[in-house]
Amino acid sequence: MFNLPGIEKVTRDATVTHFFLMFGYKVFSLYFPLFLVARGFSLPEVGYTYLLIYLPLAISAPIVGFFNHKINPAALATAGILGYAIYALGMILIQNSTLFYFWQVLLGVSAALFFTSARGILIASPVENYDRAFGWFYSAPFYADALAPCIGAFLIWKFNFIGVFIFSLVLQVLTAGFCYFQLRKPEIKPLDKFFNLDKFKQNYLKVFQKLKRKEILFPIVISSSILLLAGFYRAFFVLFLKESLNWSQNLILILVSASSILFLPLSFFLIKRLEVFRSEKNISQGGLITGSFSILFGILMPALSFFSILIIKAGQFAGSLVANAGRSGLVSQKLRENPEEAGALDTVFSPLGVALGALISGLLIGFLGYQLLFILGGALVVMVVALTGLAKSKKIN
Repeated sequence: MFNLPGIEKVTRDATVTHFFLMFGYKVFSLYFPLFLVARGFSLPEVGYTYLLIYLPLAISAPIVGFFNHKINPAALATAGILGYAIYALGMILIQNSTLFYFWQVLLGVSAALFFTSARGILIASPVENYDRAFGWFYSAPFYADALAPCIGAFLIWKFNFIGVFIFSLVLQVLTAGFCYFQLRKPEIKPLDKFFNLDKFKQNYLKVFQKLKRKEILFPIVISSSILLLAGFYRAFFVLFLKESLNWSQNLILILVSASSILFLPLSFFLIKRLEVFRSEKNISQGGLITGSFSILFGILMPALSFFSILIIKAGQFAGSLVANAGRSGLVSQKLRENPEEAGALDTVFSPLGVALGALISGLLIGFLGYQLLFILGGALVVMVVALTGLAKSKKIN
């Protein structure tokens, strides 16, 4: 079932679970900024809303890592998926703004449960190549992008947002069942019911001592700058298409689907290439690709066409996949002795970077505008790659 060539069973099952989780989420997430603006949210408030999702995710991840020592990670990942289902139900039953913000926080905590546990399972597993394994795992959302927004658009058109949230609710419940029964079977690492806060602190002290090494710290800094830029796009790319280019919802939908379809063969090539280079090299290359395409996007903004945006988005997808897989591969290799803490920290990096990116871009968008925001964001990533490379070469010399 769901056989994918050349990957381990645990990588396959984690990737398939991630795909269906993201499919259920992406039927409405593409339109979420439009949904917020339609509710009367200002642009800075759009950024704050994303902060409410991603900041709880980052804060909750170490707590989930603690419980991964005592509870089967597959059970915690399943609980996270069910949290996505409850979120969809909550958005149906939403009554006031206070409840709305509560559901965003719940979504962040649910994501922490799934991603921390899933990453911990992969890190603790005897996979052949961690960069390749996480390449498959991180490519799952892009596969979901090819079809999920189309279904979401149809459901929103036919039944309004209640239809898309009901669809998401049902799919997440089914995904939770698949996750539990497929990932709980192999006991990858024995559970320690007597694990306590003292051991928790000791483990993190060991992990942070390793993170301070330049061969780990520099790539993490590069990855963080890439995630910061991702926050810019997560909050404002769709709004740019709608407000600056006057694109219709249907045209936005076609772009997302077309770019995801274009990315499918590209992702297979990239996953294969991830095995060739070291994790540090993958992160640096991914950063240069992502930053350069963002600069290009900003420079060409006055003359952008559908096809030029399509090519630029494919380039950004490629850079993001390579860099994210490289970061998780690096963390997996360097922190393999502590898979629960490694999974938690890897989960912290991603949402924290995106949350700060959404917050910062929300504060700056009124002063900079879309064009300068995306140019400066890309330039920041390229500069960080260059500076860390320079610092590393000086150390070698």
